[in-house]
Amino acid sequence: MSIDLARAHLARFGRADDVIVTERSSATVELAAQALGVEPARIAKTLSFRGPEPGTALLVVVAGDARVDNAAFRAAFGVKARMLGGDEVEELTGHAPGGVCPFGNPPSATVRLDTSLRRFASVFPACGDAASAIELTCDELAHVTGDPGWVTVSRLP
Repeated sequence: MSIDLARAHLARFGRADDVIVTERSSATVELAAQALGVEPARIAKTLSFRGPEPGTALLVVVAGDARVDNAAFRAAFGVKARMLGGDEVEELTGHAPGGVCPFGNPPSATVRLDTSLRRFASVFPACGDAASAIELTCDELAHVTGDPGWVTVSRLP
């Protein structure tokens, strides 16, 4: 199960027991915010894009209210922002749609964190399925994702 991959990853940082499992789906920003009782912008959504090489993915974690800026994405990654197809998501990210997260990903996935998250004391990324999350500060998120680097590829409403 995908949540098991995320928990195993987080266990390396002593955070597996901090995973929140909700009774309601958190597959979208709005559903996650309702299930967790937080404002939607604090949901750290992991967007999955085609990587620069065939069979690779770029996972960009952005604030729940942020939208990808195509020009900024191209400038940061050198490729057009093209979302993975539903049939590619699990294979390239290790997680099914609705649970894509920056934890427990295969080598085919590269994670980056978007600066839109830095507005918040803590954020809530998913943990591998449509009913899980974890609360982390931005520094903690960077740490448990291997300090992948920050990019600015989003715009706020």
